[in-house]
Amino acid sequence: MTRLSTEKILQEKQTRDPNTISTLALNHKALSDVSCLAHFKNLERLDLGFNNLSSLEGLKSCINLKWLSVLQNKLQSLKGIEGLTKLTVLNAGKNKLRSMDEIRSLVSLRALILNDNEIVSICKLDQVKNLNTLVLSRNPVRKIGDSLVKVKSITKLSLSKCELQSIDSSLKSCIELKELRLAHNDIKTIPAELAHNIRLQNLDLGNNCITSWSDLKVLHSLVNLKNLNLQGNPIAEKDKLAKKVKNLIPNLQIFNARPVDKNIKNGKSDRVDDSLLNVANELEVQEEKRDHGRAKKNTNHHVKSHSEDGYLGNSTNIDVEKKLGREKKNKKNDGLSKDFDVEMKSRQKKQKTNEELLNEVSVQKDDSIIRKDSTRKSKKAVRDELDVIDDGETPFMEIFAADSSENPKYSGEMKTSDNNLISSLVTFPAKRKKTKSQGMGPAALQSLSPAVEVGMGGSSTWDDV
Repeated sequence: MTRLSTEKILQEKQTRDPNTISTLALNHKALSDVSCLAHFKNLERLDLGFNNLSSLEGLKSCINLKWLSVLQNKLQSLKGIEGLTKLTVLNAGKNKLRSMDEIRSLVSLRALILNDNEIVSICKLDQVKNLNTLVLSRNPVRKIGDSLVKVKSITKLSLSKCELQSIDSSLKSCIELKELRLAHNDIKTIPAELAHNIRLQNLDLGNNCITSWSDLKVLHSLVNLKNLNLQGNPIAEKDKLAKKVKNLIPNLQIFNARPVDKNIKNGKSDRVDDSLLNVANELEVQEEKRDHGRAKKNTNHHVKSHSEDGYLGNSTNIDVEKKLGREKKNKKNDGLSKDFDVEMKSRQKKQKTNEELLNEVSVQKDDSIIRKDSTRKSKKAVRDELDVIDDGETPFMEIFAADSSENPKYSGEMKTSDNNLISSLVTFPAKRKKTKSQGMGPAALQSLSPAVEVGMGGSSTWDDV
């Protein structure tokens, strides 16, 4: 049993006043008791992940806490946090929780991570009106019910690998929802009420039991949908499904982890660089045709001249014929030389034109890349932690990106495997590796957001959160 002492904490922080400490990182220390933290009343950020805690009663006095991670402990209950009304981020994933009732009073909560527990039902979250992100994957949840009826602010919801058989009208009021992950369940139909979630951009229904094309017709109403996964469903085995889905959802960018080909979807290319290349190719073809025409004309002219001069048929005129022949030949050679010079100049001009076009293409591509990179950096620079939480396009794992400096030791622990869901709330992936698995893969999702989207496990490669 490893106990934490106030003296040790003060010694490490080089202070004698516990009220001056607002941040503590105590993860990976095999702690089983943290009752001494009651003296640190001004704590705002606390990481207790990867310990042996079975109770959070010692945190009752930490009423100023805004950010708390108790990831991967031995908690069976969240008792002790009911009074932490300033809490905005809570990660209690990978414990043994059977209930989440203590969450009801956390009115400031914006991100709640409870994956990999033993929670059977979702409590009503009527008071948690600012909740933005809810992760309940890998819990034996059978239904959503009316738990989210008044949580209209939620934008990210994950219930993958639960035991859901339907979603019915349970998400009807979640009109701000942008990211919905329901992979690896027993869902058989997509309810018509999903049409109310018009802001949806990412929808993962992989590895369910959807069989009918009629169930997909509601997706036509989701005009902002960019990323859809249906792999692992019976309907995914039907021919021409991809083409039908493209027609059904015109703005779709990624389907079953593969980018939608705009040329196929629109019937023509609308990219400037492609059009320039096409012009260059057309000039090349036209030049080749002109070359062929000139060669044919010269041949015909030679034959015609030969027939018009005729054979003099007179031995006395042989010398005259030879002389005329030599003059004609020299004249012809001079003409061919001139034609050759003109041809070379034409080709050089054509080559220069093509080079200019290709250079223009290259410049446009480079400018595009620079603009995208500049835009990405400027956006990232102005985000603070709460903005990131409220940004519907931010992947779940980036909610806690602002804390990477707190724990550089663990940066890089958040990987795409199912067993590495946000392994520490104070980490950010320093290096992302490409994964080979089905579903909405990182490469595909890269077009939708600056960061690599992570897998949902199995046939879906979103992070299975």
